Amino acid sequence: MLIKALEVEFKTQLKSLYEQEEITLLLNLALEKVLNLSFNEVRNLKADTLFSVDEKEALLQILKLLETGKPIQHILDEAHFYGSIFRVNENVLIPRPETEELVDWMINDLNERKAENLSILDIGTGSGCIPISLKKHLSNFNVHGLDVSTKAISIAAKNALLNSVNVTFFCADILIYQSEQKFDVMVSNPPYIRELEKENMHKNVLNFEPHLALFVADEQPLIFYEKIADFAKSNLNKNGLLFLEINEYLGVQTLDMLKNKGFKNTELRKDMQGKDRMIKAEV
Repeated sequence: MLIKALEVEFKTQLKSLYEQEEITLLLNLALEKVLNLSFNEVRNLKADTLFSVDEKEALLQILKLLETGKPIQHILDEAHFYGSIFRVNENVLIPRPETEELVDWMINDLNERKAENLSILDIGTGSGCIPISLKKHLSNFNVHGLDVSTKAISIAAKNALLNSVNVTFFCADILIYQSEQKFDVMVSNPPYIRELEKENMHKNVLNFEPHLALFVADEQPLIFYEKIADFAKSNLNKNGLLFLEINEYLGVQTLDMLKNKGFKNTELRKDMQGKDRMIKAEV
């Protein structure tokens, strides 16, 4: 099979599920994995590149799974995030580009402050992509991550080993968790999608990613943010920082809640799509 024939097959079979640009990206990710090539090497493949029988079978099997709506990251058992590779499955959220923006903001902010040897806690760590990425770029920080899911903690620990960093993970429910341990920085990308927003979501998210990490009741859309804010008020050191990824529709509401709880120097930032997505606050 030639690469141009495979491209036609991908676009034909997946056109009802994805936009053309997304299909091209999915094909490229499949080629990277099966052919063991870099992104640039895949882009430079010629249209008449011929696959071996084994390569063809592997690529068509990926296509078959994609047709079910299964995310490419679950099929390949990996996701790219902030320049690193993370193992993911149905027990953790697939890392998003918006979360990369949050991590980038944190790294730049802490570097500008010339901060060293501080402690960071990621609340609702999932795959561990946030704390592991922070540790890789802020190596002298003590980084921790908690999650209510033992399966998520297991994946996060494996990802720390995969990325050769030392991050401490533990299981806890932030809605009831209490501790005397203090931190200098906290970050969280908690569940924030309201049930009423489900109808606008892609089926591969609804069918294959953990609802525990996605959704909150319409009546209490800020429940996790309120609990995280209370925990931060009691467990952040003086002038400690809180970074949050937020629901694009609840930016002002989340910011006001933090101000009402006594946080200072609050900042609401938009993502690359121009949507309210991140908040920084100080105790």
